Amino acid sequence: MTETAPLPRADRQAAPQGPAPHRPATPHRPTAARRALRALAIVACVPYVSLKVAWVAGSEIGIPAGSTLLDHPRMMAIANSVTVVADVLVVVLALLLTQAWGRRFPAWLLALPMWAATGLLTPIMTGYPTQLAVAAFSGDDKAAAPSEPFLDPWVFGVVYGGFILQGLALGTLFVLYARDRWGHLWRGRLGDLSARTSGPWVRAAALAGAVTALASAVPHLLWAAGATTGLSARGIADRDADFHVLEAQWLGFLAVAVLSTLLLVLRRPARLRARLGVRATLAVAWTTSAAVGCWGAYMSLVAVLPETDPTKRVPDLVQLSYAGDMITGFLLAACVAVFLRRRSAEA
Repeated sequence: MTETAPLPRADRQAAPQGPAPHRPATPHRPTAARRALRALAIVACVPYVSLKVAWVAGSEIGIPAGSTLLDHPRMMAIANSVTVVADVLVVVLALLLTQAWGRRFPAWLLALPMWAATGLLTPIMTGYPTQLAVAAFSGDDKAAAPSEPFLDPWVFGVVYGGFILQGLALGTLFVLYARDRWGHLWRGRLGDLSARTSGPWVRAAALAGAVTALASAVPHLLWAAGATTGLSARGIADRDADFHVLEAQWLGFLAVAVLSTLLLVLRRPARLRARLGVRATLAVAWTTSAAVGCWGAYMSLVAVLPETDPTKRVPDLVQLSYAGDMITGFLLAACVAVFLRRRSAEA
C-alpha cells in the first residue's frame, strides 16, 4: 500500500530513458483518528492490568473478606498472570493495526487473536450495560454483581468499563484495517457469490454447528425461562436478574451465529441472499461465532478447575452447555475462515 504508483501513460512516454532515481516509499502514517483510538485502547488496559499486577503481588485491593478468590492464592496468581499477558496482547494488536509493519503481518496470525478478542469482549460490551439497565429499571442495587462476597462493586465498573472501551477502540481499528486490506472480499450481495465460496464439507460443518447449537440452546432456554433443571442448589439460590439477562444473551448469540453462518455457506433461500450484503452478514457471523466459541471455551476451562467445596462445583449439565457453546462457535468460525480463504482465492 505504500509503493509509489506508476506514472500515467503520457508521463511515461515523456520520461527520460535510463535508471529512474531512487524514491523512498512514503511511510504509512495512521490518521489522527486512528492514533486516538490506539491511545484509547492502550489506556483502557491500565486499570485492569494494574489490579491484576497488584493481586499477583499479594494485594487484596477490591477483594472483600471471605471472597472465594482468596481460597486458592497460588492458582489465582497464575490465572492473574495469564490474564495480564492477554491484556498486553490488546496493546500489541492496537500497535499492529496502526503501524506500517502491521500491513505485512500474516492474515491468519492476525485473525486468530482478533477473533478471540472479539469473542471475549463482545459479551461484556452487550451484557454489562444490559445488566445495568435492568438494575436501573428494577431498582436492584445488586444487579451486575454476585450476591456472595467476590469483588467490591467498584471493581466491576472499573474493569468492565475498561473492557468496553478496549472493545470499541480495538474493534474500530480492526474494521478500518480490514477495510483497507481486505475490503474487496466482502463487496456485493450474498446472492452474487459463486458456489466455490463454500462446499459440501463447509456446509456439513455449518449444519453440524446448527445441531450442537440447538442442543446447547435447550438448557439456556430453560434457565432463561426460570427452570432449575441441572442447576446446583447454590446456583438456584444465586439466580437473579443478571442470570436471566446472560442466559437470554447466550440464546441470542447462538441463534444469530447459526443463521448468519448458514446464509454465508448455503445457497438458499435465494431471495433473501439476494438482498443481504456480504459485509454485514460476514461481520455478524464473525462476531457471534467468536462470542459463542470463546466464552464457551473460557467457561469450560473455569468449570473444570479443581474445587474442594462440593457446593461450588459446576454441574454436569452446565458443563455440557458450555462445551456445546464452544464446539458450536469453533465449527461456525471454521466455516467463516474457509469462506474468507476461498473468497480471497477468487479475488
